[in-house]
Amino acid sequence: MLFYRCYNTGSGGHWQNMSAKDRFHDAVKTALEKDGWTITDDPLTIRISSRTKLYIDLGAEKIIAAQRDQRKIAVEVKSFLSASTMAEFHTAVGQYINYRYALADFGYEQTLYLAVPFYIYDDFFTQPFV
Repeated sequence: MLFYRCYNTGSGGHWQNMSAKDRFHDAVKTALEKDGWTITDDPLTIRISSRTKLYIDLGAEKIIAAQRDQRKIAVEVKSFLSASTMAEFHTAVGQYINYRYALADFGYEQTLYLAVPFYIYDDFFTQPFV
């Protein structure tokens, strides 16, 4: 099941379909800050329409001193805590594709990254099919 973190106000009512922060959200945020990134959005909100928004976990920027160039990133944090790593992977890929297109289509400058725990990267993301 693909679950998009999204806020939507329907006609005549109000509902919110937005998941809680992933378990490692704060750890990723702290790691970015320690590496010199400034968190600009928590979450980074992309307005798709007057009724629908996407929420990417973090927006950050960093000034690269050597080039005097400003880099902007968006980070989607995934904890991979469910029983099925493959199902989590498919959800993460779906969100990543959706967010990447939304960033481009709506003129955002951020480069999108997916943050996953190291043990998931090491055990799963290094597999040939991934």
